[in-house]
Amino acid sequence: MPWCEGCSRFYNPNSMAPDGTCTNCGAFIADPPEGGEHAARVPWHFWIMVLALTLYLGWRLVQGLAWIAQRF
Repeated sequence: MPWCEGCSRFYNPNSMAPDGTCTNCGAFIADPPEGGEHAARVPWHFWIMVLALTLYLGWRLVQGLAWIAQRF
């Protein structure tokens, strides 16, 4: 875990500047993470949750439109 002596704090590799420097004081604290600024991938279960949310909200939209059609 990268540590900045000047700021006295730990850094997450993704919260450092892309060149591996401290975002507060600009001191070099560690080699930059591989794969660019954001090397982490989105987990597969996130996409399942997005799909479930989309299906749920789509169904609620259909129900709302049906309710409106019955009222008028």
